Formats: sequence, C-alpha cells, structure tokens
Amino acid sequence: MPTPKFKPGQSGNPAGRPKDKTPATLLRKAIADDMPDVVRKLVELAKEGDVQAAKVLLDRICPPLRPQALPVNIETGATLPETGGNVVNATLNGSIAPDVGSMLIRALAEQGKLIELQEMADRLQRLEKLLEARP
Repeated sequence: MPTPKFKPGQSGNPAGRPKDKTPATLLRKAIADDMPDVVRKLVELAKEGDVQAAKVLLDRICPPLRPQALPVNIETGATLPETGGNVVNATLNGSIAPDVGSMLIRALAEQGKLIELQEMADRLQRLEKLLEARP
C-alpha cells in the first residue's frame, strides 16, 4: 500500500486559497477601478442620443415599474362556478384585464380544492365516529 502524502487531519495546503486572487475577484476589482470612467462615458453617449447607453443607465439606476393592484368589483355568485362565470364574463366584456381574470379563476380553483379537502375530512371524521360506535 502506498504511503499517503499527508498525515490524517493535516491539510495539504495549510496557507489555504490565496484571498482576493480568484479570476472573478480580480475582474470585479478591475471593473470597480474603472467604473467612474465607464459611467461618465455612458452618460456622455446617452446625452448624444445613444439609446443603448441610456437603456443601460436607466436599467441600473431606475427600478422597473411594478404593476399596481386595482380594486376589482365582480358580483359573487351563490356557488364557486357561478362566481367563476361572473369573472369570465367580466374578462370578456373588458371590465377586468385578462391577467386579472386568470388570477381570479386560479384563486377560485384553489378555493374549490380547499372546500373539497374540508368536505373529505368531515366525511372521514363522520365515518370514523360510525366505526367507533359499532359494537
């Protein structure tokens, strides 16, 4: 059996990996060193009408606008399918946006699943009580 190079419990590289010497770290440092010049050039190009330079600046400086949730008024039905029908009708007639209608239908479907689970749990509990009451 060959002799191991290192004793058990002893590191083969006691000094460890050199800090701040990885290619990614060196690249980040080079970019950071030149960043003020890069930003100045982008601003200059954007002012001259370079749309790509303006886009880069805006993408990094201004966060994208997030959609605002607006209240939705839809008549609820006596049942989930009836309410779902009202959502579909409101979507088709333009009262609500299609993506909002889709989210509402998914929410109704999830609510239906929750109701089904509760009904099954109640039924199981009734059956267990019947079985316990048997002689």
